[in-house]
Amino acid sequence: MRIKYTIFIVFFVALVIIEKENKIISRVSDKITLKQTPRTPLHPSGFAHLLLKHSASFPSLSKDFMLMKRRLENYSEHREVMKRGRKHILLLATTRTGSSFVGEFFNQQGDNMFYLFEPLWHVEKMLTLETGGTNATAATKAYRDVLQQLFLCDFSLLESFIDPLPVDHITPALFRRESSSSLCEESVCSPVIKGVFERYHCRTRRCGPLNLTMASESCLQKAHRVIKSVRVRQLENLRPLAEDPRLDIKFIQLVRDPRAVLASRMVAFAAKYKNWKEWANGGNVPIDDDEVRKLKGNCDNIRLSAEVGLRQPGWLHGRYMLVRYEDIARFPMRKATEMYKFSGIPFTSQVKAWILQNTQASKETSGVYSTQKNSSEQVEKWRFSLPFKIAQVVQRVCGPTLKLFGYKFVSNEKMLTDKSISLIEEKVFSFL
Repeated sequence: MRIKYTIFIVFFVALVIIEKENKIISRVSDKITLKQTPRTPLHPSGFAHLLLKHSASFPSLSKDFMLMKRRLENYSEHREVMKRGRKHILLLATTRTGSSFVGEFFNQQGDNMFYLFEPLWHVEKMLTLETGGTNATAATKAYRDVLQQLFLCDFSLLESFIDPLPVDHITPALFRRESSSSLCEESVCSPVIKGVFERYHCRTRRCGPLNLTMASESCLQKAHRVIKSVRVRQLENLRPLAEDPRLDIKFIQLVRDPRAVLASRMVAFAAKYKNWKEWANGGNVPIDDDEVRKLKGNCDNIRLSAEVGLRQPGWLHGRYMLVRYEDIARFPMRKATEMYKFSGIPFTSQVKAWILQNTQASKETSGVYSTQKNSSEQVEKWRFSLPFKIAQVVQRVCGPTLKLFGYKFVSNEKMLTDKSISLIEEKVFSFL
């Protein structure tokens, strides 16, 4: 009993001293600038070391000491995150749901935003098996750990997945580097090196290979951090990020009518969806085919994640928002305002101007991979390219998903192509 009481006293005194140190740092912060070195590990405070030392003397209590140690280590950084109001946003989606377009709502924010476009592409590529799939357990942990480090501006783990491996933290191969304004700023724009092929160089500045140390330093200076990913399958797997005291993270899940998603994938990834194209041109769709089972699996994953988010468990309370692409396409400014309100990040005039300019794009500029869209046209376009029998298959295997998100079923081909009939229920998903 005396030992436990002593531990409590030591822990309480440690918190009091940390509180005083924070006040001192706050008073002098206006006079000095502390520069943080990228990828520098967190060092436990003196009292954390003291607790660890004493825990060795009382093996039976070492678990309690380690818990106190972790709390002490995270206490100061947690307070710093809250004080600065830094936000971390993860935009979750699947391919062909308009995530690149919606990601630009944050990428266009300006100097106070560090935005990354699909950094998990490298992880997926490295972990892809010869069968074309991935080891789900290994991928889940890798995705989570890489995201956690990137939100802390640490690129070291991501580096290990980049092929070829960066040399001295410099790489010409970061996937879609040009899609991140933060990675094309002057501060991270290295000179072009003759003879070095760079697939994903910045277009506006003609930057050379990316120095990840400089990228990390730029990230640390930004007020907010946003990452877009189409590779995370289950929201539940990201719980450690929500519970990390160093992060103030929120999740925005972007969904789209699965029938529209399939229609878009059949165009964008024609080689991978040739079976669907053959079925569309003739013959019945074998419901037990691997491609159909894969479609069902994707729908189920999206729905299960949304069900977790909408249920708002304690670890997700106030941290989850569900957005339908169709609502963004119809009411881009309204939905962008809602997303910024949810994220707690100021909605700048620069973003508003970009949205106005890029939701009324001409046919010439709104290609398959373009972020410029005539948004109102995009909502209905799939209804005239997807055969009714294919739509029926999607409705059969993705029925619960369509119902959850408020997408209406079609009973015949005439209903499918009748634009006077809306297939989108007016539905509000609470997120505050």
